[in-house]
Amino acid sequence: MRRFRLSSHRAALHSGPVQVQFRGRRKSFRTVSFDAAANSVVLIEQRLLPHRFQLVSTRNHRETAAAIRDMVVRGAGAIGATAAYGLAQGAIAFRGENRVFFKSHLLRVFEDLMNARPTAVDPLNAMRGVLAATAFGKTVAQKQALALAAAEEFANEDTVHCREIGRHGMPLIRNGCTVLTHCNAGWLAFVDIGSATAPLYAAHAAGKKFLVLCDETRPRCQGASLTAWELAQQGVPHKVIADNAAGHLMQRDQIDLVIVGADRVLGRTGDIANKIGTYTKAVLAHRHRIPFYVAIPLSTIDWKLSSGFEIPIEERDEAEVLGAWGIAGGGRRIYVRTANPTSSALNPAFDVTPAELITGIITPVGIVRPQDLWRRRSELGWADDE
Repeated sequence: MRRFRLSSHRAALHSGPVQVQFRGRRKSFRTVSFDAAANSVVLIEQRLLPHRFQLVSTRNHRETAAAIRDMVVRGAGAIGATAAYGLAQGAIAFRGENRVFFKSHLLRVFEDLMNARPTAVDPLNAMRGVLAATAFGKTVAQKQALALAAAEEFANEDTVHCREIGRHGMPLIRNGCTVLTHCNAGWLAFVDIGSATAPLYAAHAAGKKFLVLCDETRPRCQGASLTAWELAQQGVPHKVIADNAAGHLMQRDQIDLVIVGADRVLGRTGDIANKIGTYTKAVLAHRHRIPFYVAIPLSTIDWKLSSGFEIPIEERDEAEVLGAWGIAGGGRRIYVRTANPTSSALNPAFDVTPAELITGIITPVGIVRPQDLWRRRSELGWADDE
């Protein structure tokens, strides 16, 4: 069974740092939560942001898997919690008392959710924890209750981990510095607070003055639409830049630090998989001697794979590259083709950054050199049965 708990903060919970304008008042939300009465997973519909804030509910585990696959919800911790809740949702939907049939049913639900998005390891780690918890139940009803409790625990610990990432990463943010981010590893990508944004929010709350540059992050533009929206909600000074502008700015000493998230970090090597374009930024940062940090909760570490080339890289629909979504008059969401009408496209959603390009990994237990992850595995969530 996986161990992600930080014992000194076991019961720590709090609402998110970002106050969202919703139905006429400002309110904090978790990116993913569970409605036990309806056996539904409640999500922020991220495809509508930054133009409209809306909550949606999935009625069964197949709808939950579709929400992950179609990027209603996205981001390592958020889809981890969503998958955990989806597995609990599938467990609760089972009718009957036969434990053998229940186990077979739960494994089918597990497969449906696991296949929704293959690159991130958080969903797999989260669901393994839920499965392990059900083993302690003597009846189907007990197993169902344990599944939901384990899903809730994962979501709560995701928040605790992100808060600790903020505490350990805040000293990296100096007054007057400019920080580059890529994609969205904010509270929208986790249950709350975020990983790459956690040091930024902590530094902002402490009164530090700095500027954040948000890569637009083509093709889905999560940096321009989601990270920029988050930072605007919080009042953090920021500017959106084209993905290809970072090298120019680094060359002119206009970027001091890079902080990104990750969807999978290999505990044996320190290689990371993150949104496409991360490797490019790491190479540029290395060329210009700019510190490059990766911020992750413990659930993002994969202790099994031994090479970054073994990480499954999701290939998404070419339409994401050939056009763009936006909001038309009247608030209607539309897709516009921008590429040559007879051309096709390649659309790898992630790339792999090798450990030698990474200055440090900001974790809930401190900043760790990527080469030291394996040596420090016992304090980073590695389980004896790995």
